[in-house]
Amino acid sequence: QVQLVESGGGSVQSGGSLRLSCAASGYTYRYFRMGWFRQAPGKEREGVAAIDSIGSTKYADSVKGRFTISQDNAKNTLYLQMNSLKPEDTAMYYCAWRGYSGGAWWSGYNNWGQGTQVTVSS
Repeated sequence: QVQLVESGGGSVQSGGSLRLSCAASGYTYRYFRMGWFRQAPGKEREGVAAIDSIGSTKYADSVKGRFTISQDNAKNTLYLQMNSLKPEDTAMYYCAWRGYSGGAWWSGYNNWGQGTQVTVSS
């Protein structure tokens, strides 16, 4: 079982920045994919950004140019740098992991963190 612990959420004003972190442990896979998802009240969970173990990335159209996903494999940590935040970015953000790197970007994740809240005020 892979353990994922998110941190870095908080409250910011529109236009501000936050960096989310996700510390991962309990896996030895060489090829894997990790992603950030979010869920706002009353809405379905959506994929925000994902990265696989060889560094390929995918972003939702709504965050392209504003968010950057990265990973530090030495520290087993995933990051999400969020700039130019908008009120519509307000949601609970979740880190997710799966043990293979191919296939659809937003499905197949079987390990999830507990989430960290991001609130953006106008």
